Amino acid sequence: MEKHYQVVIVGGGPVGVALAVDLGLRGISCAVVERRTGLQNIPKGQNLTQRTLEHFYFWGIVDELRAARAMPQGYPIGEVVAYGNLMSEYWQSTAGREVVRDYYFQANDRLPQYRTEEVLRRRMATLPSVSSYMGWMATGIEQDEKGARVRVTQDGRETAQPGVMTLTADYVVGCDGGRSLVREQVGIERDGTDFGQQMALVVFRSRELHEGLERFPQRSTYRVMAPELNGYWQFFGRIDVGEGWFFHAPVPDEAATQEFDFHRLIQESAGFEFACEIDYKGFWDLRVSVAERYREGRVFIAGDAAHTHPPYGGFGLNNGLEDATNLGWKLAAALKGWGGETLLQSYSDERRPVFKDTGEDFIAARIKADGEFYHRYNPNVNREEFERVWNDRFNEGGKRAHSYEPNYEGSRVVLGPPGGKSGAHGVHMFKARAGHHLAPQPLSSGRNVFEELGMEFTLLAFDAPEDGVRALEDAAQALGVPMKTIRDTQAGGREAYEARLVLVRPDQFVTWAGDAAPADARALMEQAAGRR
Repeated sequence: MEKHYQVVIVGGGPVGVALAVDLGLRGISCAVVERRTGLQNIPKGQNLTQRTLEHFYFWGIVDELRAARAMPQGYPIGEVVAYGNLMSEYWQSTAGREVVRDYYFQANDRLPQYRTEEVLRRRMATLPSVSSYMGWMATGIEQDEKGARVRVTQDGRETAQPGVMTLTADYVVGCDGGRSLVREQVGIERDGTDFGQQMALVVFRSRELHEGLERFPQRSTYRVMAPELNGYWQFFGRIDVGEGWFFHAPVPDEAATQEFDFHRLIQESAGFEFACEIDYKGFWDLRVSVAERYREGRVFIAGDAAHTHPPYGGFGLNNGLEDATNLGWKLAAALKGWGGETLLQSYSDERRPVFKDTGEDFIAARIKADGEFYHRYNPNVNREEFERVWNDRFNEGGKRAHSYEPNYEGSRVVLGPPGGKSGAHGVHMFKARAGHHLAPQPLSSGRNVFEELGMEFTLLAFDAPEDGVRALEDAAQALGVPMKTIRDTQAGGREAYEARLVLVRPDQFVTWAGDAAPADARALMEQAAGRR
């Protein structure tokens, strides 16, 4: 038995379902294959960035996502960092992503990944062009110049009538996790930094811990650092406000093979004794890995299939959802006939450098720097020296948030600066810059620019010469590139863009900006559509 779809997505976690939602909203027929029928109640992937909430806004479910929060609305998302244990006299409440709030249309939020998945699954179910195969698993992938085939098997343990069929597609996307069958079968290798350190994840309930941390301002996460941890974190995260917690910490290799006293470890990190009920305990290896490429022919990979890293800094799920947003509109463009081969290739060319920087420079390098810092500065060795550097170190939190600015300056489908490189290093600015995320600004109508952006390209024209606007509109129309135009004055905040004309991609990144249309408007649109 065979069924055909334009896109088959292997893996129905949050990234796979998000991609299906994005494609479904664009009218693309797709199938999601996922072995699980239910959701795993492990509270990972909780910190959702402002950028991620923008995705949910465009998917039409940002209010539903916020309503699914496990913690009270408005409860602070920031963290506390303490030296030695949480009862230490040395602690800081550090700045985080709130410092870049003004550069995004949505505020960030925090909720367990399984609740995010629930919201996405409900949205997927409303889209008639999306089919879900829950309780099915992919067992093989083949491709040729005409298309791709995914062999799927129904899991007889979960359904009464096991079966086998083949799903054919124009494109296949593997969103099937770190042990991706899709990545393996198309021969994509991975590399990265392996720390050789085993980590524990413990999910538990304790009202006494909640009460014991009332010395701190309200926060969602608590991190413990000490020399013996070698830069790794002992990390408490709230699931709710009252009793739900998760805990990450480095543990000996033998902890996975014999009875290990997790309760004692948790209490030592907290710095006081308290009762708790452990609901889950598991182990993971501390490593950063990234695929050598995100595409092989008609097959793409996204999310954990393309990149994995420790749950430090909340980068994982957010990067996976950005993969889905980047890839979704490009697949739709190719399938609708106006997007070219270069546009499809730009997915790997744009997204891989971002995660390479994220994994190595913002995670692995930070672990190394933390290890060096706490070995060098120790209040038990030189208290005066430690106190001198302690406060200054945590002023760096806001700097990191400002400097983590994923961009595609080096992409072939944007008109970036000469010598521009794509990656995660940048500076948040209101100025409209090719390859960078567009910042929100009000329109004279009272609405925000983001409320008017289209599902395809958008041309912002602020007191722009009308002949230049028409030249770009005519070029888009001649090439079949869908584009809407927003006309307004350049005053009222829009002058911050420092350009009268801004061409915005469907994923809210800037393709090109200037005060007048380029001499060859058609060439610009061809490049934007990946047809050059």
